[in-house]
This record gives sequence, C-alpha cells and structure tokens, in this order.
Amino acid sequence: MLAIGIDPGTAITGYGFVHLTQNGELELVDYGVITTPSDMPMSDRLQQLHSQLSQLLALHQPNCGAVEKLYFQRNVSTAISVGQARGVTLLALAEAGVQVAEYTPREIKQAIVGYGGAEKKQIQQMVRTLLEMESIPQPDDAADALAVAICHLHSMPMRGLLEDSS
Repeated sequence: MLAIGIDPGTAITGYGFVHLTQNGELELVDYGVITTPSDMPMSDRLQQLHSQLSQLLALHQPNCGAVEKLYFQRNVSTAISVGQARGVTLLALAEAGVQVAEYTPREIKQAIVGYGGAEKKQIQQMVRTLLEMESIPQPDDAADALAVAICHLHSMPMRGLLEDSS
C-alpha cells in the first residue's frame, strides 16, 4: 500500500510517499516540498501547486492519501492561504482518483509519538526512526508530510473497522 501524506501551504507544501509492505514494514519512497514564490499572484501559485502535485501523483500513483487538517491560526490571512492550498491539494488528489483522509495535528502526533501534545522535534525523530533514515528529513514541511502518511497507514485498519461497523 502506497500512501501520500501532504502538509499543505501556498509558500511551501510538503509531500511524502510511504509504502506499507505486506509484512507491515514502512518504506520511504519519496519526499520533498513544492515551493511557490511569494511575489507570484495567488492564482498562479495555486496553479503551480496543483500542476506539480498532479505530476507527483501521476509518477508514484499512490493507493491512498492523507492531508493535514487546517487548525485555527491567529493570523486569518495565513489560515485563508493554507485553506486555499488545501483545496487545491484535495482537488489534485480527487482528480487522480486517490481516496483521502484528513487528520488534525493532534491526531498525527498521537499516531506517530503516542502523545497528542508532542513537540515537532519528537515527531521528526520518530519519523526518522520509523523510516530508518540516517537523518531527520528536511525541510520541516517534508518531515510533517511523512508523518501524515505514516499516521494514515497506521490508522487505516481502525478506520476500516469503524466504517464496517456503521
């Protein structure tokens, strides 16, 4: 099972592809960021994000995907901007036929570290450990995206049980 995790943003969108093997092991496939210049009009930035994400989806053809949910931020313009990036991300995933789950930052922390109030460094270290990487993945947005993918792969069995019981 190949999952893509996405940490959306208009300036920087992190992505991470993680494969869950038949014997339950996690394997790193690809990760990185999509960046857009701040001096570019927002419509062009969103188009660039959509285009690059669509290319990645076509290249890797994931079975499933997960996106970090927007949590309330004090800066309303930042929250709107992230919301726009989330919308474009969800559109690209839908166009690629990828089923999507969404997780709050707290849910991701709980799935990765076992504690919903974990600090960023703890999550990054656990991602490095789970994926047997030599160092913490950089930049932070890419590490966050890998955490989203791992969270989804760990949560899928429970989500399936919950869907079956409803």
